[in-house]
Amino acid sequence: MLAFLSGKIKFLFPDACVLDVHGIGFKIFLDAASRQNLSLGAHEEFFIHTAVSEHDISLFGMKNQSAFDLFELLLTVSGIGSKSALAIVSKISAAEFARAVSRQDLKTLTKLPGVGKKSAERILLELKDKVQSLAENSSAKEFQPAQIFSNAQDEAAEALEALGYTASEISAAFEKAPENSSTEQLVKFALKELNRFA
Repeated sequence: MLAFLSGKIKFLFPDACVLDVHGIGFKIFLDAASRQNLSLGAHEEFFIHTAVSEHDISLFGMKNQSAFDLFELLLTVSGIGSKSALAIVSKISAAEFARAVSRQDLKTLTKLPGVGKKSAERILLELKDKVQSLAENSSAKEFQPAQIFSNAQDEAAEALEALGYTASEISAAFEKAPENSSTEQLVKFALKELNRFA
């Protein structure tokens, strides 16, 4: 089984690339972060998952190991296939996903592509005891299981999400906010930090 591939980018597609490995071209479907900034002729390496079905063999690749770990973890959930897992990995980092599952955050999960309420509930049920290993492979700064948002932060986060900010942007802003800030103070601080109304 392939673990990774290393070679030169031969062709590029919106959601994939063809990697030339010693004269053999491998078409690899990529998550959004891996596809970004690729250029023809550049040397690249990808972690590889091989998906085998009755009529097809497809390769899925990621440059980031945490994203790859999340991809493979998602495949253990009933009803989630390779393409669905890739779409989810393209929209959320491993750290954000681990945080959402550890907090039983249905709202964040149902915003992911192809994830309805039932799928989100299944993810929470099947992965609640597995995300710790995922978190451990992410940086400590990205994921801190013991760092649970306060009520004020939860309320402020909801308000900021309604304005279109992502969970990672909100989390980064809160890290810089003064301790024991109220909901209103957090919202004002985050908006200033994120330059929405600068």
